[in-house]
Amino acid sequence: MGARALLAEVGTDEQVAALLGDLMQRQHDGLLTDGAELVPAARTVLIDGLADARERAGLATWLGAWTPHAAEAGTGPLVEIPTVYDGEDLAEVARLWGVPPDEAARRHADCLFRVAFCGFAPGFAYLTGLPDELAVPRRATPRTRVPAGSVALAGPYTGVYPSPSPGGWQLIGRTTLRLWDADRTPAALLSPGTRVRFVPATGARNGEGS
Repeated sequence: MGARALLAEVGTDEQVAALLGDLMQRQHDGLLTDGAELVPAARTVLIDGLADARERAGLATWLGAWTPHAAEAGTGPLVEIPTVYDGEDLAEVARLWGVPPDEAARRHADCLFRVAFCGFAPGFAYLTGLPDELAVPRRATPRTRVPAGSVALAGPYTGVYPSPSPGGWQLIGRTTLRLWDADRTPAALLSPGTRVRFVPATGARNGEGS
């Protein structure tokens, strides 16, 4: 990954969370360059901006001896996302879960999620926290346009589309919260480690209601 970066690969997203936490602690303790950037993904953590070859070699040795372990309970900031559970795929998700649509919405809202990593589009966060038995497949045919604010599921992840884009995730609801705002600092509302709750809300679609 270049002279000043390393890419560590692990087996699960939970191990990513554990490794990221340990690296953040090393940085806090002064054992890793303060300006180094830690970028988690589904199975990797990129450490970029190391001071020099000596630090790179020392970190490589530490990573080689790192033992996977359970991630500590999330302590990141909590963001509540008001959500209207009326997505086009909510009935299909409820069928897969073997419950009525209103119960599917309740089960999703009862989960406490954590941002595992970001990608796909600016402001798009992959949220873990859905029980394994509630994982759902992507749509067989992706949509050419998914509206901004759509709350969706794919595999073990929940996500919120920050802007209109193509997408194959199962749409279960929507929010008016802005996930990405270039005029805001930081522009992304959700960052790795942030805890997220979806709060059931009511609302009319554009052009409906008063």
